[in-house]
Amino acid sequence: MGKFVNNIDEFFKFCEENEVEFVDLRFTDIKGAWHHLTYRMSAVNRENLENGFPFDGSSIDAWQPINESDMILKPDVPTAFLDPFTADSTIIVFCDVYDIYKGDLYEKCPRSIAKKALKHAEEIGVADAAYFGPENEFFIFDHVEFTDNINEAGYRVDSEEGEWNDPSRFDDIGNMGHRPRTKGGYFPVQPTDSMVDLRAEMMLLLEEVGLEVVLGHHEVAQGQGEIGIVFSDIIGAADNVQKYKYVVKMVAHLNGKTATFMPKPLFGDNGNGMHVHQSLWKDGKNLFYKEGNYGNLSEMAIHYIGGIFKHAPAVAAFTNPSTNSYKRLIPGFEAPSILTYSSQNRSASCRIPYGAGEMATRIEMRFPDSTACPYLAFAVMMLAGLDGIKNKTVPVGPMDEDLFELTLDEIRDKGIPQMPHTLREALEGLIADNDFLKPVFTDEMIDTYQHYKFETQVWPDESRPTAFEFKSTYSC
Repeated sequence: MGKFVNNIDEFFKFCEENEVEFVDLRFTDIKGAWHHLTYRMSAVNRENLENGFPFDGSSIDAWQPINESDMILKPDVPTAFLDPFTADSTIIVFCDVYDIYKGDLYEKCPRSIAKKALKHAEEIGVADAAYFGPENEFFIFDHVEFTDNINEAGYRVDSEEGEWNDPSRFDDIGNMGHRPRTKGGYFPVQPTDSMVDLRAEMMLLLEEVGLEVVLGHHEVAQGQGEIGIVFSDIIGAADNVQKYKYVVKMVAHLNGKTATFMPKPLFGDNGNGMHVHQSLWKDGKNLFYKEGNYGNLSEMAIHYIGGIFKHAPAVAAFTNPSTNSYKRLIPGFEAPSILTYSSQNRSASCRIPYGAGEMATRIEMRFPDSTACPYLAFAVMMLAGLDGIKNKTVPVGPMDEDLFELTLDEIRDKGIPQMPHTLREALEGLIADNDFLKPVFTDEMIDTYQHYKFETQVWPDESRPTAFEFKSTYSC
């Protein structure tokens, strides 16, 4: 699988062959949300594909002021693919955002930032390619409802796989009783795994939109799944995350279900991560490979890990950018928050996959989640890693023991650093430590991002009472 078109001429030929009626221009905001603008095919020509399409940047959260709202969407034509969900033939094209006032790629466009991060790696002579392989986990629920008012708040999700449904009576079918149980969802067959056909449909459609699919399986939690896709370069991998989330959500929706990539929708069961495999290359050589070293990792790879760990609070502001992210990063749920590395060991924040030869040696950062904007998350990890390479930063480790078994006192006694415990802590880390981002991120982008996250995540969350607070303090 891969590209369907390579240039503008092939684009128009592909559209003619597929009787395309609409061109859907897609771009990503700083939250990672996908937006779109749809043109009739008859209104699209070579000139606007080359020079871009105008749009209002002031209507996107945390972007332009209303007095400087005009911006340009510049299509990346080789990213084009047919939308498998529209009634009328529609072609989707990824776009970068262009700033007409500064005459450059927009400083707050995540896709443009990721492009600049790769360019920076080339300019400093470290690498000419960066490969990323995200693993996005998701939940499929049958029903979700939530309330958030001045005098009430609450939520309820439901899945027929949930063990809370053991005593339930279903109107249309009987209660068959086959359920994976809490933390029991890893690889059961049907009927305990109720999502086999749903995942299969997702896998086929992911291939239809250009992703190379490897496998699909039930994940550890009730109602949880994952589909494995092949890695790509930093931009292609982030593009693939946007496609992946779109397809998973739409297939669930069209089957009368709802999909979420929320890190921790269930209390007491495993959450959703976005493990990210990554490696740097130059002149066709894997810079992370050194045969015979621990995990076959080169010194450069160790320093890259060290850079990410050194800047972990600031990195987490982008890789774990929701208050819900930190409800996943707690002991006991296979969500590593201890900043060390290990070969094969999934309890470390950085795992070195087993048995990787020269072409496949890589690191796997296991703490990120899918509330991250993929372009920003990948760019920030790479910039932190490049800073580690520059300063020869050495991380704690390797540690091959089961880190999930360590107590908090033991973690402190061993001097092992940890991920931040809240989004506030991560954002304060970003405010204090952001020089490593400066080769690519502007001061305006960093300032806008941290203020936006405080205003839309931290302060609203901190000011709301929760059901647990009523349970634990109401009668005090």
